[in-house]
Amino acid sequence: IAALVGVAPMNRESGTWNGKRRIRGGRHRIRTVMFMAMLSSIQCNPVFKRFYEHLKAQGKLPKVAIIACMRKLIVVLNTMLKNEELWRQKTA
Repeated sequence: IAALVGVAPMNRESGTWNGKRRIRGGRHRIRTVMFMAMLSSIQCNPVFKRFYEHLKAQGKLPKVAIIACMRKLIVVLNTMLKNEELWRQKTA
């Protein structure tokens, strides 16, 4: 599901050459909306704010931490749809 939205890290490697992993592909409109939603969630939602601060404390760049939070949001939303559940902070 993360690759469909375009937040999954993709390798750029060939033979012995090792490149950086970057997000690419997917649907850019959904990724843009998710990015803006995550900026708001980091400020207002304690679950994502705590996760974002944890990633930044580990030394991740701010944009990398936001993308990781977006990926977590996608996984949580997908699980909620599959199980037909409502949002609960304890399970996120």
